[in-house]
Amino acid sequence: MGQSPARRSLALLVLAFPETPRDQLAALSIGQRDGHLMTLREWTFGDRIESMARCPRCGEALELNFGLDDIRVPSPQGSSPDWWLEQDGYRVRYRLPNSADLEIAGACTDLSEAQEMILARCLLESAGPDDAPLPEAVANAVMMAMAEHDPQADVQLALTCPSCHHAWSAGFDIGAFFWSEITTWARRVLWEVHRLARAYGWSEGEILALSPQRRQAYLEMVGL
Repeated sequence: MGQSPARRSLALLVLAFPETPRDQLAALSIGQRDGHLMTLREWTFGDRIESMARCPRCGEALELNFGLDDIRVPSPQGSSPDWWLEQDGYRVRYRLPNSADLEIAGACTDLSEAQEMILARCLLESAGPDDAPLPEAVANAVMMAMAEHDPQADVQLALTCPSCHHAWSAGFDIGAFFWSEITTWARRVLWEVHRLARAYGWSEGEILALSPQRRQAYLEMVGL
């Protein structure tokens, strides 16, 4: 359970697509990865997302209820394994960040260092008026272009507090949310197996072979 968020998201894809090499899944852009995770989550628990958020100004708790289609972003036209950007005399070729990049950047001590690490890994080649590092303006332009080419990678929810009317944006990470749901579901099933095994002496396999409806009926009879 000590895996990083990037490794957890990748682990879910590996389980969903066992015929696809792990390295190939790790090379998917973050938006492509999250698009697959959204579909997998829909197959597993349905389309609706129910969660909570807290107002950063007054601390009021907000209930969130939305569908996955509300946050799905169509893939931009002209998807490509790499891209070019020209600015201020520099010509840069880059690719989009993937799970492997996030895994390595996760070891950085702060956000700025992580962004520099990801940019360095995603730059494939660059040419400019001198051999100096990319100017900050060009580096920022590359990162902005990455976000434009992979919009599903950064889902932002527009929220407004009903108490103080403060408006803000909150990021939604489908990988982290889906992993939390699976963890909660797995713990619940283990508890159900424990209760029914103690009550009836059945094996784990026998209990799990029951349909969820049948298992729930027995749980109600033993008072859970």
